Amino acid sequence: MGTASIPVDLLNPGQVFACLGFVEAANILLGEARGGFDWTEGGDGSARFQVEAASEDPVARVLRFIDEAKVTSWAPAGSSLDTREKWEVDTVQAPKDSHEYPFPEPDSPATLPARLRDAAGNVIAIDHWGDRTRCDNMKFWAGSGGYPGAALARDALKLINGCAADRSDDPFALTADQSSSFRFDWRRDYVPIDAGFSPNDHRSVTMQGYPIVELLAAIGLTHARPLRHEKLRYSYGVAGIAGPVLYDPIFLRATLGARRPPLPAMPFRRFAMRLAWPGQENQARCITEVTEENAPS
Repeated sequence: MGTASIPVDLLNPGQVFACLGFVEAANILLGEARGGFDWTEGGDGSARFQVEAASEDPVARVLRFIDEAKVTSWAPAGSSLDTREKWEVDTVQAPKDSHEYPFPEPDSPATLPARLRDAAGNVIAIDHWGDRTRCDNMKFWAGSGGYPGAALARDALKLINGCAADRSDDPFALTADQSSSFRFDWRRDYVPIDAGFSPNDHRSVTMQGYPIVELLAAIGLTHARPLRHEKLRYSYGVAGIAGPVLYDPIFLRATLGARRPPLPAMPFRRFAMRLAWPGQENQARCITEVTEENAPS
């Protein structure tokens, strides 16, 4: 088994989601992926995420995939929806009679899922924003013309390609000038009325984003979501490790939206996440406050 350990701030929801993204991606690329959070040596939200997978270092492997990946949107067979003309993201249609498509055909091309593909043909999908189940779709961004998630993934990859693999010791620290994002890492976001000004009004101000966090967080929400209480309030749980045992993806997914640990002996922490409207109400949302709901167990 290949193993890795990376620093994570449990008070940063995007980093927690991105840890799940590492496990989801490693499970596709390598198989037998497991993970868990170790906060025994940290204070407050400081922790390390331990992850393992078959054959090699899973963090390094996922980052190599990101370095090489290209983005397309994904449409149902025979669909007229296309993100190429308006947003310059190629659209690939699912094979005829395919049962892989994750949800009914959307009403707009902006809602088409994204697919990351490397030269070897490995594919990782990002599609949480089109979810029509009882899960919240976690779409925090907004934009003129309904800027699609596939374009946000493309924009993030442009900032990452070629430099991700060099950050395997601390991938969540990589920064870049980032004008738009999935809004999962709250270190980049702001509410103008609270900040006292809007950086958009000042050409000399460029927002620093965390594209690895944003992209891996979107992947991490493929099969799991935090618990939504209302539009501006969520909570999320993290699974602590006790000894050398790490958790299969299904337990990490269940823990993210859990009120209590899904396994009796699992160390567990739960955090409250509050959001605000950085612009017009009922459009974009940004994370503004994260607090712990229970003491470390």
